[in-house]
Order: sequence, then C-alpha cells, then structure tokens
Amino acid sequence: QVQLVESGGGLVQPGGSLRLSCAASGRIFSISTMGWYRQAPGKQRDLVAGITSGGNTNYADSVKGRFTISRDNAKNTVYLQMNSLKPEDTAVYYCNAVVTVAAGLRPYAYWGQGTQVTVSS
Repeated sequence: QVQLVESGGGLVQPGGSLRLSCAASGRIFSISTMGWYRQAPGKQRDLVAGITSGGNTNYADSVKGRFTISRDNAKNTVYLQMNSLKPEDTAVYYCNAVVTVAAGLRPYAYWGQGTQVTVSS
C-alpha cells in the first residue's frame, strides 16, 4: 500500500556531512508525522528527529545543533541534513511516516528499509 524509499547514506569522515532523503509513495490520503530513527549494532532503535505536517520539529539531544529535519509535503518527502558527523552517529537510519490511506481510516506507521551511515576516518 505505502512504500518509503530512503537514499543518501554512505561513508563519511568525522566532521563531514550527509543528507538523507525518504520519499513516500502508494495509497496516501495524508501524512501526519514523519521522522528518522537510527539503530546501531546491539542497540535499540531510537528517534533522531521528527517533523509534523505543520513543520514542528523535535530532535534527540545528541543531534541538536548538528542535524536538521525538513519535509516537502507536496512530494511526501522528508529530509535529514546531518552536519558535523561523529563516529557515534554510525547506525542504520530508518525513515518513519504516519500515513492515513483513505478518509475515515486510522493512521498507520510505516517504515523504510533503512540506509547505512558510517562515520569513520
């Protein structure tokens, strides 16, 4: 029904930057919150940043001032600009979107397949 496709991950040196993108497609009536989560090996999946349809944002303390989340509602796309990257940012990053597929139906959270971000010299 709904697919989330991420792109933009890769290998970067400490202090470098990456920009992640996530496009939602399929049967979409509306999208409320979109966000990015990350999961490092042996750890739980944690919220990195979230953004509402109105543009309100929230960030994990560990990324405040370095990461910026944004979205293009017309394209059903969310972005994560990551600056001043640190080795501890290394993880698989997952896109999340809360989607209503038709009027009157309950929203449901969908996940992307994940994209690897590795910060290493």
